Amino acid sequence: MKKILSTFAFLLICVAFTQAQVGTTSVLFLQIEPDSRAAGMGNTGVAIADNASAVFWNPAGLAFQTGNQVSITHSEWLPQFNADLFYDYLVGKYHVKDIGTFGAHITYLNLGEQKYTSLEDPTGQNLGRFNSYEFAGGISYGYRINQKWSVGTSFRFIYSSLADITFANGSETSVEPGSSFGVDLASMYKSDTFTFWQQEASWTAGINISNIGPGIKYTSNAEKDPLPTTLRLGWSFTTALDQKGINTLTLANDLSKVMAREGSGPVNSLFTSWDSFKRDLGDGRSATLNTFQQLMVATGIEYWYDDLFAVRSGYYYEDPNNGDRQFMTFGAGLRYQFLGVDFSYIYTLGDNNHPLANTTRFGLLLNF
Repeated sequence: MKKILSTFAFLLICVAFTQAQVGTTSVLFLQIEPDSRAAGMGNTGVAIADNASAVFWNPAGLAFQTGNQVSITHSEWLPQFNADLFYDYLVGKYHVKDIGTFGAHITYLNLGEQKYTSLEDPTGQNLGRFNSYEFAGGISYGYRINQKWSVGTSFRFIYSSLADITFANGSETSVEPGSSFGVDLASMYKSDTFTFWQQEASWTAGINISNIGPGIKYTSNAEKDPLPTTLRLGWSFTTALDQKGINTLTLANDLSKVMAREGSGPVNSLFTSWDSFKRDLGDGRSATLNTFQQLMVATGIEYWYDDLFAVRSGYYYEDPNNGDRQFMTFGAGLRYQFLGVDFSYIYTLGDNNHPLANTTRFGLLLNF
């Protein structure tokens, strides 16, 4: 190929930093955590999932919810690049008595206008421009089996338009948008309330396997890259801090793992991805990662005062050879009648120039 995209590499870097762990997967924007509340708690959410954003974290959490809600999240994405990238997430839930709770969402990642040039041209002549974006939309459903157990599922259509051009290099080679679909399978367990240090408390556990589906390819002569199928499991513990329950504290912990392998089908990857994984680190270096090194660990804490005001914090960790995202998160939330507002902030550890440094998210909730 004589002429290639010089900015296409930048695009791939931008998308890869949305989830740097497994470079062989596609549409990594599906793993951007959309919920400002959970993001403020170190990206813990699979065992909380108590608002409309359960659609992302754990659709089984919808089953324990009543009422209707719409939530909007906006984030200036990867601010360190100063490239005017942004991420928007719109989600809603609707409860039907004796049937369950339904959800729907739209996810949009804008990667801006790009240009392409020939790497063989030292003048960098502009050969054209194109707009890049990724989109997903889908529906979810949560059903309550009994007072403690629930199950849930989601279906989403995925569209990724990184570029749409054709190279004249003897044989026509095109870079074009790709599309696919993904399915989530989830479950949640909620305990009865019990006494902890003379106060009412409860705990919850959840599991979600998200984005099970066929891969995506962007060029006519390339193999399909797998979807970022991800296993999330975790627990949360909530306790009152006083007899009236005005002050409450929640602790949460999530473990997650990308269940994808290049060359394996979406179902086979659920089993084969537990093996050791050899990753190319660049510059002729590589690393073999065992199962534990492939895990992402998230821990969070949240304090509420009278269900009106919340403060949050958390910690997120990946192995240095497997994404190396290590950061603290901070957040706050307000609730008043039908309105809720959430905010989160990322403080990266070890690298002040990390693309995720200073990332903020703002969320708005409307209850009906």
